[in-house]
Amino acid sequence: MKRRGRASERLFQGLCLAAALVPLVVLALLVGKLLVDGLGRLDWAFLTSFPSRKADEAGILPAVVGSLWLVGLSALFALPLGLGAAIYLEEYGRRGRLADLIEVNIANLAGVPSIIYGLLGLGLFVRALGLGRSLLAGALTMALLVLPVVVLSAREALRTVPATLREGAYALGSTRWQAIYRVVLPQALPGVLTGAILAISRAMGETAPLIVVGALTYVSFLPDGPGSAFTVLPIQIFNWVSRPQPEFLVNAAAGIVVLLVTLLALNGVAIALRNRMEKRRAG
Repeated sequence: MKRRGRASERLFQGLCLAAALVPLVVLALLVGKLLVDGLGRLDWAFLTSFPSRKADEAGILPAVVGSLWLVGLSALFALPLGLGAAIYLEEYGRRGRLADLIEVNIANLAGVPSIIYGLLGLGLFVRALGLGRSLLAGALTMALLVLPVVVLSAREALRTVPATLREGAYALGSTRWQAIYRVVLPQALPGVLTGAILAISRAMGETAPLIVVGALTYVSFLPDGPGSAFTVLPIQIFNWVSRPQPEFLVNAAAGIVVLLVTLLALNGVAIALRNRMEKRRAG
């Protein structure tokens, strides 16, 4: 019986290991295929050139600059709102009816398809508020999209802070806000930053909401402010993939490599920041 139990346990462990390796294998195959197709197209001219109808002269500069603008503005709107909502739900309104209503709606918003946010942005920001098909309208739409992720990750980070630290701050005469600002937030900062960077990564990789809002597919200029028209890297890749010429597919593969490297770098930064701050907190 013991031998059978050990054999079953080893079989189960092997199946779990195989299941855990599947995402790694898929990612390796995906990255390998993209490198084979697009690595030869990656050079400085590709990164610093404007789009062109000639595949060998086309570049991604406006898409990269537009993505940076979009991510920066989205973070500017989403991170303060998300952190403030998380602080209220965890520290002030844990048992209130309003907090319960907000919590249910945040959970529901986290499961809404991204294209629905695009329709909301088109109706609210582009038309009702008169922002037009601008960077600001796109950033506000993406901020709504990533807001539930920011709130949920910040709440989880706040929950990891031991209650004894709060009680110790109160015992020393701190108000609730002083305890939150000087004790709770510094302890929860690694998790908050990790969630924020993951949310920004999602905003950088989204396409459908921005197409609905009206991001351009061909841009021969750099955005000069929040009111400017724009494009982003995923939309530029979508535009190239839809072209019939095989040379544009090579450009798309090279653009996907740039996007993947950027997203992996952001995730790496999130992991590094979390580990570093956890070490400081432990020390």
